[in-house]
Amino acid sequence: MPLVAHTDLPTFAQLREQGHEMLSLDRAVRQDIRELHIGFLNMMPDAALRATERQFIRLVGGCNRIAQFFVYPFSLPELERDGETKAYIDRYYSRFDELRGAGLDALIITGANVANPALEQEAFWDPLIEVVRWAHGNVASTLCSCLATHALLKHHYGIDRQPLPRKRWGVYSHRVADPGHPLLREINTRFDVPHSRYNDISRAVLEAAGLIVLAESEEGGVHMAASPDQFRVIYWQGHPEYDVNSLLKEYKRELLRFAGGERETRPPLPEHYFRGKALDLVADYTAELLAGAGGAATAALERRLTSHLDNTWGDTAKAIVNNWLGLVYQTTNLDRKRQFMQDLDPDDPLGLRDARASVSL
Repeated sequence: MPLVAHTDLPTFAQLREQGHEMLSLDRAVRQDIRELHIGFLNMMPDAALRATERQFIRLVGGCNRIAQFFVYPFSLPELERDGETKAYIDRYYSRFDELRGAGLDALIITGANVANPALEQEAFWDPLIEVVRWAHGNVASTLCSCLATHALLKHHYGIDRQPLPRKRWGVYSHRVADPGHPLLREINTRFDVPHSRYNDISRAVLEAAGLIVLAESEEGGVHMAASPDQFRVIYWQGHPEYDVNSLLKEYKRELLRFAGGERETRPPLPEHYFRGKALDLVADYTAELLAGAGGAATAALERRLTSHLDNTWGDTAKAIVNNWLGLVYQTTNLDRKRQFMQDLDPDDPLGLRDARASVSL
C-alpha cells in the first residue's frame, strides 16, 4: 500500500498534488493491512530541510505494496535553527521521546552541516548517538545518508572520515560490487548517483572494519555499504534521493556566494551533470547571475535549464529502498511470529482454553 498521510505535514499534500498515491488516516485504519512505521531523523540545515524531507518520503512512497507506510519526521533540538524552521518543526515534526515510546520498524538519518573538525565536537553528537544506540536494539534497520554515514561509522567502528583534495560534486557512474546482496536484487549492474561532499571513507577502510561494500565508482568512490550482518545499518555516501535540479540549486547557491564575496573562487560545474544543450544554457545562466540579473528573466532561464537535465538515478534509488523496506518487512514479520510463539501456552498452543471460556460465558 502507499504512504499514509497520518498528519497534516505539508509534504503529504505536496506529494499528492504531484500524483503520488496517498492514503488518508481514516482509510488506512479501515483496512486490515500490515503497517510499517519509519522514523526520519532530518538533520539538514534550514534551507534544505523541507526538500530533503520530501525527497526521502517520496522514496519510501515509491515502494511496492507490501504495507502501509507511516513516516515520522523528527529532528534534534541541539541543531541550530532560525525561528521559521523551528516553528515548522514544532508544528509538524514528532519528538524522539514519543517515537521511542511508540516504537518504530526502521529509521532513516540524513546528513547535517558541521562547524568543527571532529564530529564528536558537534552539539548534535550526543543526542544523535542516543538515537543511534536506541535504534540498534529497537528497529530492524537504519539507513544513513552522507554525514550520518560518517557519524555512525565513527561511533560503531572508530573510523575517521578523510578530507578530499577537492569537493566531490556531480553525478557519477557506479557498479554493483556485491550482486548477491539482497539490497541489490534486480538492480542494474551500473547506475548513477549524485555526490556532494568534502570527505570520504574508502573501500579499503570499510572492508578492513568488516563492512560490505555494495556499490562504488572509480571517480565517486564508495556510495553504499552495509554492516557485517548485511542489514542492520546501511550506509550511503552519495545522494540518490536528490531531485533532478538539486545540484543546479546547489550550484546557484555557490555562484551567488561567489558573487557576494562569501567564497574566493568561482565554483566549478558539477561533474557529468550538465550535458548537451544544458552546457550552453548554464553558461548564460552563470553570466546572468554573476551580472546581478534577477527576477523573471533569470527564473525563466533556470526553468529552461532544468528541462534539459536528466535524472539518471531516481529509479535505481527507489528499487534499492524498495528492497530495503522489503527486508524490514520480512524481519519485523519474523520477529512478530517469534514473539507470538513465545507467548503461546505450551499446554494449549491453539488457545482453545480461552476460546472455550468465552463460549461458556
